[in-house]
Amino acid sequence: MSLHPPDLIPGHAAALAARTSARAADEGVAEIAYARLDGPLGRLVAISTPRGLVRLAYELENGGLDAVLEHVAVRLTPCIVEAPSRLDGVRRELDEYFDGRRREFELALDWGLVGAGFARRVLQAAIAIPFGDTSTYRDVAGAAGSPNAYRAAGNALGSNPIPIVVPCHRVLASTGGLGGYTGGLDRKRLLLEIEGAGAGGQLRLAGDALV
Repeated sequence: MSLHPPDLIPGHAAALAARTSARAADEGVAEIAYARLDGPLGRLVAISTPRGLVRLAYELENGGLDAVLEHVAVRLTPCIVEAPSRLDGVRRELDEYFDGRRREFELALDWGLVGAGFARRVLQAAIAIPFGDTSTYRDVAGAAGSPNAYRAAGNALGSNPIPIVVPCHRVLASTGGLGGYTGGLDRKRLLLEIEGAGAGGQLRLAGDALV
């Protein structure tokens, strides 16, 4: 299954970034590059800095391309260009993951949209959950140093700027239910099924406390 950049419609989202050539990124003029990827979970926006992948967004669920880029521009820098070649590594590893040929991502990550503290520790705890396994909000909060802060852990996971690669989908309610997910519960179920963690249809879709 191949992720590929969709055709851009002239005059639509991110006009300023689209007008800035990929050559600018190749020459180091722009600090941040983005690409749009179509795949089995719908359209994604991947954004990378020199330090690594900083954002992987479900485009429609995050208000569209303009909203995704504006958020990054405000938080980091407005110097953003569309440069798909700089996201080739991201595209390749996602292709391999969705095809069942990759169990761990090896991408460099930029935590610039997360900051330090509890939220980052929660996301790092999510990364430590092995492919095919799941954890609970309470256990992830404990791994981040505050076992009773499971609701705050749920908020941190819900604000995860790099879903899929930072696998917040592996965190479930203590009842075994899905809890929540930034890209919607259907996507969360699909990701768990890709990893073999949702086999048998035993996961419930809603109505579970984040514990």
